[in-house]
Amino acid sequence: MKYSLLFLWSCLGCSWSLWAQEPSVAADQMTMTEAVVLGVVEGVTEYLPVSSTGHLILASQAMGMGADPTYRKSVNAYLVVIQLGAILAVMTVYGEYIKKMFLGLLNKNAEGKKLVCNLLIAFLPAAVAGLLLDEFISKVLYGLWYVVGAWLLGGLALLKWNGEEKENATECARLEELSLKKSFVIGSMQVIAMWPGVSRSLVTIIGGRWVGLSLRDSVVFSFLLGMITLTAATFYKLLQSGTEMVDSLGLKTILIGIVIAYFSAWIAVKTMVAYLKKHGLGLFGIYRIALALVTAFLLTKGLLNA
Repeated sequence: MKYSLLFLWSCLGCSWSLWAQEPSVAADQMTMTEAVVLGVVEGVTEYLPVSSTGHLILASQAMGMGADPTYRKSVNAYLVVIQLGAILAVMTVYGEYIKKMFLGLLNKNAEGKKLVCNLLIAFLPAAVAGLLLDEFISKVLYGLWYVVGAWLLGGLALLKWNGEEKENATECARLEELSLKKSFVIGSMQVIAMWPGVSRSLVTIIGGRWVGLSLRDSVVFSFLLGMITLTAATFYKLLQSGTEMVDSLGLKTILIGIVIAYFSAWIAVKTMVAYLKKHGLGLFGIYRIALALVTAFLLTKGLLNA
């Protein structure tokens, strides 16, 4: 997993180099290189506790994709839609759970039916809050200073929580034992993650541990819940801004970014659970703090747009 973070640093460095040397081909088109960079950043970060949205905002700003307000609106919509690649990656890796859930919907698998109910209950808080706060989040919280604050606070909280987690390690419940009430608690944590930079994966994993799930099952539930939440957010954004986004960015580059996000997310998901069982979440706390400080420095020097 540390190599994934190093790879991510190199992608952000590539973004910075592109911003300095290669502006977009046209004000109303996304370049192939920009699509690939955003796809890698989305895929690597979506299910890591570091905030994919925060990284996408940083990468897109570093590549100079935020100068024109109208174009920026389309870019911000794409930063949601590109999640489709990561959603498909989870469906590939956790196909056994998807099968159980499908059979549960047909009333042929009790375990799958319970999991579907738990996920839908967990999805509700973010669905309601998202509809109410979408415009505020898009217009205000997509600024890099807000992202920096979330990275820093989340990193400090993660280091503290990780230390306590190691000290108080106990036998934990399995995913099959999760109740509707506890599912709602985990889902409520997602509302906090609507602040870009917080990380949906981070708060739902911690939420799972808080209600008594094992770390492994907390991660699995976070991934499956993300599949539902991100799918809803993606299609809501497509209905809201899809035509404008395609006209501004170009359908070909949009699809390429999604495909790249799929493959990079597949790798990240496959390696994350094994990494967490051995090392915990401490490295991600350090990474978040370091990234917040570097980004804050670039902002104060005027090298990035706030």
